[in-house]
Amino acid sequence: MTETIRARPKHKPRPLVDLLVSIVIPSVVLLKLSGPEHLGPNQALILALAFPLGWGLFELIRYRKFNFIALLGMISVFLTGGIGLMKLDPQWLAIKEAAVPGVIGLAVLVSTRTRYPLIRTILYNRKVLNVDLIHDRLLQRGLVDIFEQRLLKATYFLASTFFFSSCMNYGLAKWIVVSPSGTQAFNEELGQMTLVSYPVIAIPTMIMMILIMVYLWRTIHGLTGLKMEEIMVQQNKG
Repeated sequence: MTETIRARPKHKPRPLVDLLVSIVIPSVVLLKLSGPEHLGPNQALILALAFPLGWGLFELIRYRKFNFIALLGMISVFLTGGIGLMKLDPQWLAIKEAAVPGVIGLAVLVSTRTRYPLIRTILYNRKVLNVDLIHDRLLQRGLVDIFEQRLLKATYFLASTFFFSSCMNYGLAKWIVVSPSGTQAFNEELGQMTLVSYPVIAIPTMIMMILIMVYLWRTIHGLTGLKMEEIMVQQNKG
């Protein structure tokens, strides 16, 4: 039994694989295989959505890694499929695209009123930062309250990145996806939107996240006097 538990692989981020499976392959399938001479609109849509959905389930089963954001991602995939297969108005796609990051942004804000703020899961967590050492140093200096105020400010920054993504998603979907759902043109526009969303939305959002991390690091360094190698948990292992 101990061996089975030990044998469970540790999750490692694979951004290139994520990009390939979640964006590149689905987009190529939608753009190239939606014609009647290939798979047709419905089958191509199902195949395209199977990649991100299958990858999410694989990560869940293999690493037992699941969270609120992953759940929303899967719901998003199902909703996209439902809109295409049920031939709903494309307006619903724009609403769905805006709703997913919008809900995450709201959850980040609401979580500040709970015992488990999402910023501690997403950015300020033990996998990234040496949280215990930071907390001890803050206690010694009597700066815990000031740090909590700065962390709350970082939470508002974090929520704003999701709201930014929500607005951009809505605008992009309204601009690109204009054909009736369930058609070849709809699939091709959906594929195009998926490809365009990476440079237009994902990269700016990533930059905003990095800036929040920098703000967090400068705050921790300023209040505790700890160096980068002491703050980052990776440097404190073995």
